[in-house]
Amino acid sequence: MANTYSALYCHIVFSTKNREHWLQPEIEERTWEVLGGIARDYRMTPIQIGGFDEHVHALVSFPPAMAVSKAVQYLKGVSSKLIHEKFPHFKAFAWQDGYGAFSVSKSQIPTVADYIRGQRAHHATVGFQEELRAMLRKNEIEFDERYVWG
Repeated sequence: MANTYSALYCHIVFSTKNREHWLQPEIEERTWEVLGGIARDYRMTPIQIGGFDEHVHALVSFPPAMAVSKAVQYLKGVSSKLIHEKFPHFKAFAWQDGYGAFSVSKSQIPTVADYIRGQRAHHATVGFQEELRAMLRKNEIEFDERYVWG
C-alpha cells in the first residue's frame, strides 16, 4: 500500500508442549538460527531470538498487513517441521498451542534484546511459569491459571 509506514515490534513467547525441556544448549543456537531464517522468509525481521530449555523468546518486527497470529503460526509451524527434519530423534517434539505477544516500543528494543540474550542466566533463579506470569501482569493482561499452561 502506498504511503504506509510502520514500526511494529513484538516480543513473542511460546513454550514446548507440556513445557518439556527439548531446547538444550547443544541445539539451542541452531534452533534460534532456524527461527530467524523463518522470520526472514516470511518478511519479518528477527531482532533477537533466544530462550531456555522449554521456551522461546522472539523479538521481531513485521509488516503492517501481517497479524501477530500469522507471524506466530509461521514461526511455530515451519520450525516444528524443520526441527523434526534436522533432529530425527525429536519425533515427539511439539510447541504448545498458545503464545504470549507483547508490543515493544523502539526505545525498548535494546532492553528486550538483552533480556532475551540473558535467558540462561535469568532462568538460574526464575522458572518459565513465574516469568510468564510476571510478563502478563506487567502488561496488565488478565489470565486464568487453568488455561495458561495447557
